[in-house]
Amino acid sequence: MSHTPPSGAPVAVALAPHDDALLRDAIERAGGRVVGLDAEDPAVALIWQGGPAEFPETLPRSVRWVQLGSAGVEKWFGSGVLDRHPDVQFTSATGAYATTVAEHALALLLAGVRYLPAQISAQKWSGELVAPHVGTLRESTVTIVGAGGIGRALIPMLGALGAHVVAVNRSGTPVPGAMETVAVAQLGQVWAQTDHVVIAAPATVATRHLVGAAELGALKPTSWVINVARGDLLDTDAVVAALTLGAIGGVGLDVTDPEPLPDDHPLWDLPNAIITPHVANPPQRQAGAYADRVAANVARFAAGQELIAPVDRAQGY
Repeated sequence: MSHTPPSGAPVAVALAPHDDALLRDAIERAGGRVVGLDAEDPAVALIWQGGPAEFPETLPRSVRWVQLGSAGVEKWFGSGVLDRHPDVQFTSATGAYATTVAEHALALLLAGVRYLPAQISAQKWSGELVAPHVGTLRESTVTIVGAGGIGRALIPMLGALGAHVVAVNRSGTPVPGAMETVAVAQLGQVWAQTDHVVIAAPATVATRHLVGAAELGALKPTSWVINVARGDLLDTDAVVAALTLGAIGGVGLDVTDPEPLPDDHPLWDLPNAIITPHVANPPQRQAGAYADRVAANVARFAAGQELIAPVDRAQGY
């Protein structure tokens, strides 16, 4: 799909459904010029800041590319927006927030392995009770399911702590820094050899409950499972059962299914469940990171280069 704008004049970029000073600056520093969505220009890029519900039913024929603000695109597929605009290239924000989310994943994993929740809530010295539960990531094997932007950002963080990483991706193509890379089709072989699991895969129809009762049952009773991707990649009922039976060490969840997690959900009462309210990518960090992605992609669009994070219609992410 060609997205090359005409040479000469700065590339035309529309901001919708509203203007934004930070994004306007990002467009201009990348060599673009901000125009209206109805501008008479042979090639227009659209930086869309809203959700699929507000997206136009039709687009001007001049629109060649749409940049979305979210990393996850499952709602865009479900809404039919992509089907309505088959000739327009869409890109997501995948990878734009990777380092921040990877940092949060590491924090959840360390908190679990170091047995911090019980110690944070303790009201008296209890070293003899706590010490047997405190572990380390050094020399442990951490499997990252979904070694895309977040996973690749997490690998050096884990490496700095002496952990070994098994990366799982769709193709099995080696991931830099990983001790081993496994194709998702061979995912079943990793559970017995891993100590901990971080889920960072995209949410698609095929990845729903990617980690369920069988996978949790194959882990060690000291294993922690961290999910910073989408809640439905992890079977919540299976998680509750595994935690209740002591089949795994614990879970660290920044995303849940359902989300928000209801106040009366049993996960809230389990001491080995750490739940954060989808804040791995904090709002105060999003705007700047997204603006940087917009600038990078506008520059690529102007040069006729491949855009960062194109939405794969066949794969669903």
